[in-house]
Amino acid sequence: MRIVIAPDSYKGSLSASEVCDIVEGAILKIMPTAEIVKIPLSDGGEGLVEVLVRHQAGEMVRIRTKDPLFREITAAYGILNGGVAVIEMSAASGLPLLAPDEHNPLKTSTYGTGEMIADAINRGCRKIILGLGGSATNDGGLGVANALGVRFYDQNMELLAPVGENLSRVTTIDTSLMEPLLQEVEIIIACDVENVLCGIQGAAAIYGPQKGANSEMVAFLDQGLQTFGRLLEKETAKNLVALKGIGAGGGMALPLVALLKAQLKSGLDIVLDQIEFDSVISRADMIITGEGKTDAQSVMGKVISGVGKRGKKQNIPVVVISGSLDDGYEVIYNCGVVAAFAIFSNDRGLAWHMQNAPQLLEKSICNLFRFLAIICMIPQNMR
Repeated sequence: MRIVIAPDSYKGSLSASEVCDIVEGAILKIMPTAEIVKIPLSDGGEGLVEVLVRHQAGEMVRIRTKDPLFREITAAYGILNGGVAVIEMSAASGLPLLAPDEHNPLKTSTYGTGEMIADAINRGCRKIILGLGGSATNDGGLGVANALGVRFYDQNMELLAPVGENLSRVTTIDTSLMEPLLQEVEIIIACDVENVLCGIQGAAAIYGPQKGANSEMVAFLDQGLQTFGRLLEKETAKNLVALKGIGAGGGMALPLVALLKAQLKSGLDIVLDQIEFDSVISRADMIITGEGKTDAQSVMGKVISGVGKRGKKQNIPVVVISGSLDDGYEVIYNCGVVAAFAIFSNDRGLAWHMQNAPQLLEKSICNLFRFLAIICMIPQNMR
């Protein structure tokens, strides 16, 4: 029996790689002759670099860069064979890099992420895969563009710092110092949300509060994003403000799409295509996937829905083993999933279950494969 294990991480408990190892060990306890293929996955957010570097025998590069408040830090990104750089904006511009009392999207910047892109280009990379998510920023991409040579000025031609509070002050965009090689670089932005730039479904309204914005700051940032977005639309003759997904990461993709022809794509599809997932699963008898919590949102570009759909195309049953199954999870059965199980099994609370996730996951897999072992023993004509 050939089994592909292809989970997302159980956020806060287990990495995708750890999930693969635990599931493999449990299966082999019950079915020691099973052939196991482990494919830890990411939907383009957390874990993107680790997943692609592992699958494609890439290398990790560590550089000195800036955190969201312009302090020097060391951040890492991956380089794959063929000169493809894989960067997570959270490595340099992530919320976890700040103390709780430092959360303020008026003052934070994506400048460090731009430095990582520039470093990759200087190392010869001509394709960038950029994962959004987990950011501390709402600067509309001022920082990332500034690090790549773009300068922003106010109405008095005063140079502006690339932070969220200056979005509404930008009146002039100077690209004369931008690295010429950027026009030769393919930039693919992993994005699995449909948020537009501004308004009630925009970057500030939806994500600003978790980055430290109060209601007044949200309104101010939202207006700034609209002003900056309209300016870029005027400069480039592109429709940007209403573009689905452009609000991800605090609008960071905005100048990349406007000035550099960057493309927004499904993060999960980027990952699955990059590792040739369809080919890897072609001989599988079963696929096991999972995530921390499976609910109605799990069909929206998440790992288990993508794995389910690709398994279904090849008539391979896909089983979900997640930390918990929450309201509305049944929609995953429309995405090729044939069964779903949760390891949340008693009333000891979320914290206990997260701490004991390895043992709970192992027990769940053992129980599942004890049942499957019995099914395999039943003659075909008696099933």
